[in-house]
Amino acid sequence: MSLIGIGRLFVGKPVHPVGADGRMALSDHLRELRARILKAGFAVLAAFGIALFFFEPLFQLVLDPYLAAQRELPNGTTEATTSGAAGGFLLYLKLCGLAALVGSSPIWLYQIWAFVLPALHRHEKRWTAIFAVIAGPLFLAGVVLGYVTLPKGLEILIGLNPDELTNLVEFNDYLTFFSRTLLGFGIAFEIPVFVVLLNLAGVVTGKALGEYRPWIIVGSFVFAAVMTPSGDPFTMTFMAVPMVVLFGISELIARFNDRRRARRSPNAGLSPDEASPL
Repeated sequence: MSLIGIGRLFVGKPVHPVGADGRMALSDHLRELRARILKAGFAVLAAFGIALFFFEPLFQLVLDPYLAAQRELPNGTTEATTSGAAGGFLLYLKLCGLAALVGSSPIWLYQIWAFVLPALHRHEKRWTAIFAVIAGPLFLAGVVLGYVTLPKGLEILIGLNPDELTNLVEFNDYLTFFSRTLLGFGIAFEIPVFVVLLNLAGVVTGKALGEYRPWIIVGSFVFAAVMTPSGDPFTMTFMAVPMVVLFGISELIARFNDRRRARRSPNAGLSPDEASPL
């Protein structure tokens, strides 16, 4: 088999023919899935190779919040370390792997979206594109806020260490802590987007969100307390307050959408047990 034939076997065609009924055969779906997975995998591998060349800037980016916290503590309070003979090697793999997943996310997320796209209706495609544009910046805003508040959280946590002991921070564990914090902030900023999606699907209404607003505020602080690995009030507040604001914006959007839906269909707001004026 020629090299071109091998390439076609693994990569496949970007668009497969459809039958007379407008549907793709199962084998075409599987080939499409294989092609998308391979493209996403190649993108992650390429990003991993690039990340290896930029290990030092990436390492410094992750280490800076810890160093900022260390400067606010008395000398000798804490020290960053690696453990085991392969500690440095594992650090290279974990840090570059994390950077590869994040750096290549536009590509593999697009591959997921492109695979699902043919099954969506036209209005679903439009809403998907709109929310992709909104959700991406919101997630990045959450990650940036998590990065900014991380030094204070570390300072509070490490400051609880007794004065007679030195806090040794194993860097591979710290990298997991770092990732969880930033991911938690990013996910927290996405929750109001899903609330709007539920409203558009008719699952929740703006009125219901207003009735449960106090519980939503309490739930936001509980969620922040659970999602922030540091558990300190400072970091928790910095996650919960933007969540409450975003929930308020999502409630306004839901109420506007409910009014628009009511104008189009006067009986849209009726419950299944309520009689229609007709």
